[in-house]
Amino acid sequence: MSSAASVQQDPTIIEFDVRTDEMLVNMGPQHPSTHGVLRLVLRTDGEVISEVTPHLGYLHRCAEKIGENVAPIQFIPYTDRMDYLAGMNMNLGYSMAVEKLCGMKIPEKAQVIRVIIAEMNRIASHLVGMGAYGLDLGTFSPFLYAFREREMILDLFEEVCGARLTYSYITIGGVHDDLPEGWLERCEKFLKYLAPRIAEYHTLLTTNHIFVMRTANIGVLTKELALSYGCTGPMLRGSLDRIQGDPDWDLRKIEPYSGYEGYNFKAVMPPFTDDYYDDQEYGVRPRTPHGAVIGDAWHRFYVRMLEVVESMKIAEQALKKYPTAQGSHRIEPPRTLPAGEAYMETECPRGQMGFYVVGRPAKDAVPLRVRARSSSFCNLSVTNKICRGCLIADVPAIVGSIDIVMGEIDR
Repeated sequence: MSSAASVQQDPTIIEFDVRTDEMLVNMGPQHPSTHGVLRLVLRTDGEVISEVTPHLGYLHRCAEKIGENVAPIQFIPYTDRMDYLAGMNMNLGYSMAVEKLCGMKIPEKAQVIRVIIAEMNRIASHLVGMGAYGLDLGTFSPFLYAFREREMILDLFEEVCGARLTYSYITIGGVHDDLPEGWLERCEKFLKYLAPRIAEYHTLLTTNHIFVMRTANIGVLTKELALSYGCTGPMLRGSLDRIQGDPDWDLRKIEPYSGYEGYNFKAVMPPFTDDYYDDQEYGVRPRTPHGAVIGDAWHRFYVRMLEVVESMKIAEQALKKYPTAQGSHRIEPPRTLPAGEAYMETECPRGQMGFYVVGRPAKDAVPLRVRARSSSFCNLSVTNKICRGCLIADVPAIVGSIDIVMGEIDR
């Protein structure tokens, strides 16, 4: 027998018919699943991801440097364009930083209006997050449902300030205008309309078998990793365990502002057991599906969906407080900033958004320094860690669960 034939018949020799090479694959910066002009460089071995490197800077607009060349009141419109899905929340954070620097005391009525508007914008933001996440995973219907309700919120915002995306409504000293006549009733009517729709969202996505298979036990972020990277908001809370004694990591709870200490609501945290829900008017909400683990993409999504309900509760309470709230909707800010510095963080839909403002030594209307601490930036920085070992098809599911807005990152 020839040597060639003996080699072919040798059972100890294993022949691989498929060989893979390591590749670098660009995902973005123009890609429907990156939620903005984000470029992800994927290092892959076949279909398996070994490294993900986010590249930023495609949307950079020098917002912070602009803030050092204009008066604070002129900078409010630039904050709208940071997290452009939650412009009201951005307005609030920067306004409060300037108010802290100036030592301003905001009237109760202005505080109540701010809470109503901020929570309505949180609902609208999470609806976009839900609908866009469905698009990332191949389903179009949730996007239509989400924008149906979001359109109604934007109609309410348009009545208040005349704008539908970049508002500049919450401003230094309070809010630009008082709520128009009949607005409270229309807002309350919308919240009653929205309550029974929550079950529809859960049917469309939360309990959808394909959605659960795409998100459960995918992109698992441990509590330790989340804290070491500075993750906040739903990104962090989806990795906490309240039964193990983890704190309510929500600034509205642990460092309340704008009177949030006077409202009854939960900082949403897993595990979602049968005794977790204490309200019946929002219908039965799903429990954790089989296969999902704390810290995975499913939990991050579900935390946002439950936060919609908590924001509805806060808004309903604030609507009842408004008629008896004391003071005006706004007080006039000082013409110049005092010397010194102030930092203020607020709980925005994507996490803790901070603004740092420094007044000049000589009295001036223009700040010496303006800086922003982006929640999305910190949340995105963990992408490489939680994508390792997953498949290419899992990257949109993981990045979508982070729920970033590039305007806030590329500021």
